Amino acid sequence: MNNKEKCPPCFGVLDSVFPKKENGLRVSPESCIPCSHKTECLKSAMHGPGGLKVKDEFIDRAYESKMIGFLERWSKKKDINRRLKKAEG
Repeated sequence: MNNKEKCPPCFGVLDSVFPKKENGLRVSPESCIPCSHKTECLKSAMHGPGGLKVKDEFIDRAYESKMIGFLERWSKKKDINRRLKKAEG
């Protein structure tokens, strides 16, 4: 989105637009559904460091449910860790 000044203040804020619920899963709140910026907002939130942390959560859930093995989990988590360190500067 080119005109972020027209976006609501919660635009791209991961914990506002994709918060973690009590059960540990993330869901967009009902208040985001009618917003015309919802798709770009969620994409923007997921492209930041917070998005990498969400991907890390997905990997842990996949491992716990035996969808991926130890080596695949280790490899993916190592990649995410490397990318997080690079993003931090």
